[in-house]
Amino acid sequence: MAVQEARHTGGSGAGARETAHAGGCTCGDCPHGAREGHRRAVAAFLSRRDAFAAGEGLPAAVAHSASASRQWVSEELAQSARAVAERGRAEGEAWLAGLGRRTALAVWAAVVLLLLAQALTAVGGGWTAARTAGLAAALVVAGALTAASWFHRARGGALAPVIGEDNRLSTSRAVAAAWVLFVAYAVLVLAGQLALASGPDRRDDLVSGLGLARGAGAVTVLAVVCGIAVLVRRVVGLRVLGQRLQKVRADRPRAGDLLTDDAGRGTFADIQYVVISAVALVFAAVRLARRPDQLPDLPWGLAVVVLVSAATYVAGKYAEGGRPVILSVVRAREAGDLDAPIRTGDDIEIRGAGFVPPGAQRADRLSRMVVRIGAVNVHVPLVPVTGGFSNPTDDVLTVPVPADVEPGRVDVQVVTSAGVETNRYAIDVTD
Repeated sequence: MAVQEARHTGGSGAGARETAHAGGCTCGDCPHGAREGHRRAVAAFLSRRDAFAAGEGLPAAVAHSASASRQWVSEELAQSARAVAERGRAEGEAWLAGLGRRTALAVWAAVVLLLLAQALTAVGGGWTAARTAGLAAALVVAGALTAASWFHRARGGALAPVIGEDNRLSTSRAVAAAWVLFVAYAVLVLAGQLALASGPDRRDDLVSGLGLARGAGAVTVLAVVCGIAVLVRRVVGLRVLGQRLQKVRADRPRAGDLLTDDAGRGTFADIQYVVISAVALVFAAVRLARRPDQLPDLPWGLAVVVLVSAATYVAGKYAEGGRPVILSVVRAREAGDLDAPIRTGDDIEIRGAGFVPPGAQRADRLSRMVVRIGAVNVHVPLVPVTGGFSNPTDDVLTVPVPADVEPGRVDVQVVTSAGVETNRYAIDVTD
């Protein structure tokens, strides 16, 4: 798809605009140059990879040797992949810089929708002080989020606090932020009504609406989700430092990060946490709309459901990941080869699990993998096939044993693109 888009950029108005913003565009925060540069880099890489997979483009100097041609192809693809990664990071930074404006527009669009909903529902019952307080609270919250968007305009605007250190949206932080904003809005609604109340009895009723007996469920849920946001950050950080979890940085955050793992696969723990929290928030919002003179009295049954969902999410965070492991190392054998011990110059096949961290399936990440054979570091060669790579994979790596490896018993160890080392596996290398 990227190849087709790159080939059909000319001849139309959109193509002319994209040509005006080529890969080297320096128009301030304009994202078109970064986007076009990334698209062209991806197109060039895919075209080159598929050509190498079909056996095309090899220079005559290396075509006679399978190992030399494989090494040359791997180096060429790694260099092209690094160019794609650089363009991808530039596009991600440009996209992130524009996210602040989009989030601010979305916030004020929500305020307009709230105003329209209040105007429509006030046709029969008339405009009340609660409606005025609700609109004023929305304006205050929107103003605060807009200010936050401006101060963090280079880091995603108002979404900056929910973007993790790996440049992905954090599910725990997003859920906690949603509950914090909702509770703050509910308190502001009560404060607005208290400011507009005329009689002492009415003011006493509004103050009693903040009593813990009425809002205990909502306050408990708020405390738990905020605590989980802090706990999960600590757990993930310690597991990464302890090499029990592999993390690679994303080019930019995506909405799907809330429901998926780093590889983009949907995860049960994240999905159920987001869904149940969203359902509870909708229920609490309806209760606030029906009884704006008190904190939403979230029933304890629903609060316990949210707590169970939160516990499941934390358990999932403890269970995910794991250290990569080597299970066996054997001599790679092609059809027609005789059985023999491992010698220098032979290819070895390393079998195990967890060699490719989640989110590291791109070529620039794969090219950073290293196999340590004794004291020699061997970069894992990229072997292209149509649509991807046959080496390396998550459970099998194939690397040559270089001539610098001394004969005898040596240890083999894999270093993944996330910097995590596997266990050592001893093999015997003969002359």
